[in-house]
Amino acid sequence: MTCRGLLPSAWRSPTGHSGRQGSLMRSRPSAGGLHSIVTKNKYAKKSWIPHLTKLLQKQLIALDEYPDLTPTVACESMGNPSKQHLLLFNKLCLYFPFIFRVLEASIAENKASLKRTHTEVWSDSPNPHDRKRIDNCPVGLKNVGNTCWFSAVIQSLFNLLEFQRLVLNYSPPARVHDLPRNQKYRNLPFMQELRNLFSLMVGSKRKYVDPSRAVAILKDAFKSSESQQQDVSEFTHKLLDWLEDAFQMKAEEDREGEKPKNPMVELFYGRFLAVGVLEGKKFENTEMFGQYPLQVNGFKDLHECLEAAMIEGEIESLHSAENSARSGQEHWFTELPPVLTFELSRFEFNQALGRPEKIHNKLEFPSMLYMDRYMDRNREITRIKREEIRRLKEHLTVLQQRLERYLSYGSGPKRFPLADVLQYAMEFASSKPVCTSPVEDIDSSQDSLPPLESSGPASGPTTAPAAAQQQRVPIHKPFTQSRLPPDLPMHPAPRHITEEELRVLEGCLHRWRSEVENDTRDLQGSITRIHRTIELMYSDKSMMQVPYRLHAVLVHEGQANAGHYWAYIYDPHQRCWMKYNDISVTKSSWEELVRDSFGGYRNASAYCLMYINDKKPFLIEGTHGLETGQILSGMDKLPADLKQYVKEDNELFDKEIEEWDIMQARKAQQEKLALATAAAAVSAASSTSTSSSPQPMSIESIVSIYNLSLCQCFNYNLFLPCLPGQAIKLEYARLLRFAQEDTSPENDYRLQHIIVYFIQNQAPKKILERTLLTQFADRNLAFDERCKSIMNVARAKLDLIKPEEVNMDEYEMWHQDYRNFRETTIFMMTGLELFQKTNYVEALMYLIYSYQYNKELLSKGLYRGHDEELLGHYRRECLLKLNEQAAAMFESGEEPDVSTGLSIMNELVVPCIPLLLVHDAERDLLAVEDMRNRWCSYLGQEMESNLQEKLTDFLPKLLDCSTEIKSFHDPPKLPTYSTLELCERFSLIMAALGRVPTKGR
Repeated sequence: MTCRGLLPSAWRSPTGHSGRQGSLMRSRPSAGGLHSIVTKNKYAKKSWIPHLTKLLQKQLIALDEYPDLTPTVACESMGNPSKQHLLLFNKLCLYFPFIFRVLEASIAENKASLKRTHTEVWSDSPNPHDRKRIDNCPVGLKNVGNTCWFSAVIQSLFNLLEFQRLVLNYSPPARVHDLPRNQKYRNLPFMQELRNLFSLMVGSKRKYVDPSRAVAILKDAFKSSESQQQDVSEFTHKLLDWLEDAFQMKAEEDREGEKPKNPMVELFYGRFLAVGVLEGKKFENTEMFGQYPLQVNGFKDLHECLEAAMIEGEIESLHSAENSARSGQEHWFTELPPVLTFELSRFEFNQALGRPEKIHNKLEFPSMLYMDRYMDRNREITRIKREEIRRLKEHLTVLQQRLERYLSYGSGPKRFPLADVLQYAMEFASSKPVCTSPVEDIDSSQDSLPPLESSGPASGPTTAPAAAQQQRVPIHKPFTQSRLPPDLPMHPAPRHITEEELRVLEGCLHRWRSEVENDTRDLQGSITRIHRTIELMYSDKSMMQVPYRLHAVLVHEGQANAGHYWAYIYDPHQRCWMKYNDISVTKSSWEELVRDSFGGYRNASAYCLMYINDKKPFLIEGTHGLETGQILSGMDKLPADLKQYVKEDNELFDKEIEEWDIMQARKAQQEKLALATAAAAVSAASSTSTSSSPQPMSIESIVSIYNLSLCQCFNYNLFLPCLPGQAIKLEYARLLRFAQEDTSPENDYRLQHIIVYFIQNQAPKKILERTLLTQFADRNLAFDERCKSIMNVARAKLDLIKPEEVNMDEYEMWHQDYRNFRETTIFMMTGLELFQKTNYVEALMYLIYSYQYNKELLSKGLYRGHDEELLGHYRRECLLKLNEQAAAMFESGEEPDVSTGLSIMNELVVPCIPLLLVHDAERDLLAVEDMRNRWCSYLGQEMESNLQEKLTDFLPKLLDCSTEIKSFHDPPKLPTYSTLELCERFSLIMAALGRVPTKGR
């Protein structure tokens, strides 16, 4: 028994997982982008202001112990402050990031109304902009529960524009009440849902649409009392049967009294003539066919499959004048359909194991298929050519057998090329003769060794060193010593051979070797010529009149009881292949199609080929308008009822986008208000402190100090002796030099100062100027007269900047990007550190989020984030390590380990696989293939029934994951660092990596 398709796994078992898709990333946290707000810290409670005030007072009292740091100090003493003074001052500076975190905690505590509910795993992205169709990109289909097979089939049919026209313009028969129950309540509703689905695929503003209604009707048709399972081929047959039935009802109504023409039959069905002999009697029958089944096992290409399918049994009697008792038949196509579909039978039932198995053999197929040799009108020509090919193949077999004797010479289990054997004999004969046996040589050398112990009285203490030195004779150790002893010959050699014998033997061996090489070349040349003759047998023009171009390839990846489907469809207008993988529709190539479809080295292979008649362009041509004569596109080619349907759906989607934008704008406004309120609270709190405390800080100052450490930002010795204006210019010149300097990966100046980040990413000049001046205008610099003069100059320059000169929304966006950069850095550092400690479970989420956040940054500019290849490498390696751990636990067979291993796969690895597939990077694809192959390899192994059951439940989740991105509930919590700590930790972790991974890693 052969299973020609594969049942969607979720219908096979109640444990099949849902296919709802969503986005990995949720909206970024507000107020600085830090998700790990210290809400559990006592300073985040309502009493945080008094605690903060006491903390500042304590530090300022400590400063008072050093009178040379008070404002009354002479200017000279500040020109060269002591190390102790600077350490204490820097210690106070390190509290400013903490102040900022406290502010965030307070803001978060007062924003209960803004708390966002987390999206469920497998859900759509909450942001409708992520689900918006880009330009005229083809629309994808949502996976609504292991329905990737439905998406592949529907997309292949939808992209046949003639089929698309027939479905969109279908109208139900008028006398619906007279129809049988199945047609009334099943076929016609399905037809209407298919029309709705097609109309959305034409004119929707959504990136992908939901086929749930059509799928539900199709699924219900296969529910039986015995819950029998059907394969995908049967679902496809059922779909076409319903379409044929629906169009037949309409055709009979429109052509009363005439023989109705069913457009589905004319599009997909052809006829062949069966000519044969049954028990000595000849017969001829004409039969109709739709999807033509082909066996894959034992064939290397599509033509071989077709040749085998066209001939059944012994057919010699068909060509002879006399009848015989043999039975057999030939098939000859009398009429080919415009759309020719081949089902490739890649599933066979293993009687011994009692289960279906997939055939992974390689099967090649052409992009242009000429069907002339299979047509009834070419029957006689084809028979002549087949006979010629049969004769050539017989001759080819003889030549290959002869060649094999030359290439595998010998009578034992090990065989070698005959030319090499003769060469080895020549080398042996030409070796320098030896006079003794190698065994005798070793025995004699052992006999000559001195005794290990001396039994005579002369062996006293004075002679012991000399005896020991004599005993140190080198011994050849074949497994521990790479060099041969100098007295052992490199090769075996004859003991006795005369010059005459050697001359005669060399002459014979050389002549024989030349003869063998010539014979081998002649055989190989003859074999090549016969192959070429067979290939060109049907290449004349008379046999190239029925061209069929490859339109679609439906691919299955996985095993017989679990897998995933997608389709490659040719776009004749863009002249390229497109890959339709559920919601993802991307440009592809013939090379990628071959890799995924031919089979042989991956678990993926084609199971259905759809060819279209290349001489019937109406199949893929658009509809021309009656008035303009131009090809219609988009909504223009929809009937009135479907235009209204799509319009209403688009209005709903537009409303969803509008509501989302309003909500995001409201959130942003409320966050700004909350931030301003918190800043006012800080000012009020600091004004109640002692007179020695600094002036109240603005929220801009806090943000600035959060972004840098004063020990990194201000070099007092450098700019205090200068004029105030010059000090600002000097600082900018210093930061500009840092931004232009080439550094090693562990020294990233962007982390040390926000200005370096802005310069490298070409921020607008006014934003750079305002950011630098804002930092110099900070009130905390008023502790010294010269610092105060710099502060005053900075404030004056800020006042000169007109409001219209700086776009404050853009200004805030740049600062938010920098906060996101720091956050991404912390994600990356934490993930890499955990990876180095082999804590892969915890490391994974940090690496996943750092890669995703970093990709968002890099989309704005090359220097906005970190090395994408580095992050991609460790993200991939972490998944592979987890996969190995989980597989090892499963192999142990112990119940706790098995459950833990499958939990790792289900909760960590499987949800992350689409992230590796979405961009089709070669190394990511290979990693996914390795992970899947590891688990698929268990299918053919003997194991306990409970393990087999768990494996069967798990594999559909591993294999049936397309490029739809799942959302995770929460990013992991982030540790907090000051700028100084961040730079030091980043340097240590990057240095520990050794080097950036290369392509070989």
